[in-house]
Amino acid sequence: MEHLLDFLLRWIHFLAGIIWVGHNYASVIQRPSYRRLHPEDFSDVQSPVYLGLLSREHGTFRYAAVVTWLAGVGMLWQRGILVDAVTMQGYFAVIGTGFWIGTAMLANLWLVLWPHQKKVLGFVPASTEERIRCSRVTFLSSRCNTMMSIPLLFFMAASQHGAALFT
Repeated sequence: MEHLLDFLLRWIHFLAGIIWVGHNYASVIQRPSYRRLHPEDFSDVQSPVYLGLLSREHGTFRYAAVVTWLAGVGMLWQRGILVDAVTMQGYFAVIGTGFWIGTAMLANLWLVLWPHQKKVLGFVPASTEERIRCSRVTFLSSRCNTMMSIPLLFFMAASQHGAALFT
């Protein structure tokens, strides 16, 4: 039963992580540079720009982030190394570094990007100028998560496949 739980947590973590981080990489490919929004982008709720902001993928990747993080914590707990990883003890500092980067990415998503995105989308009342400003914040916040995912993936992989680097 223990092996089944480990297997399930690992694959849930892996698949949800692909959705979460994959969204960030797809965003970089689709929009390599910031495109400033204009007041007219918000005047018509049927405009392609506004409808693009509302796409379902945005909600999916936010919850994939939570599932990824919870499955990762579950794996560390199930293996009995959660405390050592979180407190960066010994060799577990390798996966602990990945844990803290992932935690920062999750916090950035839910505490910076999403509150600003809600204003851009009109879910939270904001002036047009504020919505335009918030669109830049969401762009930069997303790019931060994309950049943080590179060392995150390194430390996740190195914790299992890079022992020679850290011993």
